[in-house]
Amino acid sequence: MINAVYRLVAPGMIDIACTEPDIKNSVICRPLYLSICKADQRYYLGNRSREALKSKLPMALIHECVAKVVFDPTGNFKPGELVVPVPNTPMQEDDIIAENYRPTSRFCSSGYDGFLRDYIDMPPERLVRVPEGLDLKIASFSELISVAVHAVSRFERFSHARKNAIGIWGDGNLGFITALILKAVYPDAKLYIFGTVYEKLAYFAFADGAFHVDHIPEGIKVDHAFECVGGEASRFAIAQIIDLINPEGAISLMGVSESFIGINTRMVLEKGLCLFGSSRSGVADFKRTMELLEKNPKIPAYLENLIGAVVEIRSIADIHSAFAQDISRHFGKTVLKWEK
Repeated sequence: MINAVYRLVAPGMIDIACTEPDIKNSVICRPLYLSICKADQRYYLGNRSREALKSKLPMALIHECVAKVVFDPTGNFKPGELVVPVPNTPMQEDDIIAENYRPTSRFCSSGYDGFLRDYIDMPPERLVRVPEGLDLKIASFSELISVAVHAVSRFERFSHARKNAIGIWGDGNLGFITALILKAVYPDAKLYIFGTVYEKLAYFAFADGAFHVDHIPEGIKVDHAFECVGGEASRFAIAQIIDLINPEGAISLMGVSESFIGINTRMVLEKGLCLFGSSRSGVADFKRTMELLEKNPKIPAYLENLIGAVVEIRSIADIHSAFAQDISRHFGKTVLKWEK
């Protein structure tokens, strides 16, 4: 069996490589819908260091996908079943360190081929079933949802019991998804959103308050906070969080920055704050994600707001077109309907 893999060989350049998938030990799946992530864009545009690009390219992009099972020699899945492939593959066992934090783990579209392929071959334990009736366009970015779920799971571990008010800094996709998960897990907590674009803040109608960071009402305080900003702006977000958070609160850092970010450690110490980072996710997070989406129909209903352009992919030119459309998108996800 020959498989076509669409690899980024240099920024803005995609070529086809032919590989042989593992049909003896892996489940063979056909991608249906894929979703572009900011990390994909950084590679596509060449917005990574020269060393990073040299070490990771060529590789197929995309780590957000929903697929249909074609063949399973292991007997775990039936042909036609809908699954989400988990892009993280642990290479060693560890009773303490989660699979997504082990240095030896391999992550699709980060040094290893992502899901821009005609067929995906994955071990059965790296596939999670999709709940019946879930919109497949939403399922296509369930990896991003699982990242938020993972952060909330870590929050449950590191935060204290008082959760009267939780703040989220960031009015983009990650902030929107994290807010939805927190609202489902902590329905009695006040949920406040802090952002910079009024049009984006309007999407957070389910929250108890959505404020522009320059116009926060006097007296607003939070017990805990999630930073979903990233980039240079995360410095200002973290500073504002430290100002508005109550003593001994937990701060979840989720935004990615390519440069060092200064933090007011004096106030971190004075308030006794807990700062913790979260990155990527694992099988357990994907399973919890599917359970949350199935049990809380309001979450998928709100997630429909994130579905931006849906681009049918029949050629490499279509892939380029999808990335070009995604570049100009400031909110929502560009979804690829894989028709190859």
